[in-house]
Amino acid sequence: MDRAFKTFFGTVILGLSLAGCSDFSSRPFANNNAFAEGGQSGEPLENFTAEQIFARGEYELANDDPDQAAVYFGEIERLYPYSAWAKRALIMQAFAFHQDQDYENSRGAAQRYIDFYPADEDAAYAQYLLALSYYDQIDDVGRDQGLTFQALQALRTVIERYPDSEYAESAILQFDLAFDHLAGKEMEVGRYYLKREHFAAAINRFRVVVADFQTTTHTAEALHRLVESYLSLGLTDEAQTAGAVLGYNYQGSEWYAESYALLTEAGLKPEAKGDGWLAKIYRQMIRGEWL
Repeated sequence: MDRAFKTFFGTVILGLSLAGCSDFSSRPFANNNAFAEGGQSGEPLENFTAEQIFARGEYELANDDPDQAAVYFGEIERLYPYSAWAKRALIMQAFAFHQDQDYENSRGAAQRYIDFYPADEDAAYAQYLLALSYYDQIDDVGRDQGLTFQALQALRTVIERYPDSEYAESAILQFDLAFDHLAGKEMEVGRYYLKREHFAAAINRFRVVVADFQTTTHTAEALHRLVESYLSLGLTDEAQTAGAVLGYNYQGSEWYAESYALLTEAGLKPEAKGDGWLAKIYRQMIRGEWL
């Protein structure tokens, strides 16, 4: 998973929140021990203004303690619930939780922001943070892909609801990467079945990739694996058609070279034959309706 976006947006959002106040030592009470342990020792937080507590939250973020920062931002929401600072603190709390990889709480804070301030200019970022709370947990293709589906849904909301926001472009790219993860999961299971010669089960998985994930990076291999699987079952028409689809779209790929070798060794060649699902895809390609 591409982590450049996390770093980029972490820098941007933190930079925006600290604009004009980067010298924390000069901020009121920024380094005061009265804030120790979130106000549990020293002077009570109730004695400080929302702005002062917010400054302390920023200070904790800048000093790589997002967990403590989230505590301070949450206290503003509790102590000054209807203030402008409470609104700012809520989005920053969502960000702080995300920086701390506390994705469930980040998602909760982001959702509250969306619920309370749906028309606010930062609602797009709140939705994007909500999507990231799923997206940043799908690194391992072997994990439960429920998170991937949730990330796709949340990223789609960013794209469709906030198309002109600064987060839409990144959401589109991350949507494509998450989509690729789903295809990767299907390929992983398909290879598992193929290795154990459960060819029908393998075909079902590779077919999903070709039919439903055709814009991903896994399509060429899926077509090649279909050639392998169909040949193993003696279904030569289907194998030849899979080879034809592969050659039409990925003639210069290693997967086509391997499929071509398999077919020629069997006295066959890549060509569309029959009227199966792959033959229909081939006809769609000729009309420019596939890939």
